[in-house]
Amino acid sequence: MNQETAPRPQLGDPVRNFSVLLSPTLRGARLARLLAVEQLRGWELPLEAPSQIVAELAANAATHGRIPGRDFRLTLYVVGDTLRIELTDTRGDHLPRLNRPDPQADSGRGLLIVDALADRWGVTPGLPPRKTVWAEVDVGGAHHPQG
Repeated sequence: MNQETAPRPQLGDPVRNFSVLLSPTLRGARLARLLAVEQLRGWELPLEAPSQIVAELAANAATHGRIPGRDFRLTLYVVGDTLRIELTDTRGDHLPRLNRPDPQADSGRGLLIVDALADRWGVTPGLPPRKTVWAEVDVGGAHHPQG
């Protein structure tokens, strides 16, 4: 797991952000990916790797971070040339770990995918009972619209 590094804004860089609460269900996870794709498209940022990262982290939040009646939060923001993806859930007692699953297993590869696609990722404890799993993608070559 990579160490957390905050994006370093430069004077005049636009800061863009998007945040939404979603139900901790597979439907909520699917909606997280769809909303992220639309937001990234509006910001004219790459879609493929970030949307897959959102899909994996949202599925984990809905599967492993689920407490009935408590939503998870998807947050996207861009500072300078860094897109940060955050999924916050209410299972701070279940921290994700990068494992090598059995080759015959049907699941357990989500964080391997995140690790392969993200430039950095990690977990930040929040106010109990929360945790945030985050990933950063360098988007330096992407067009940055104003506003």
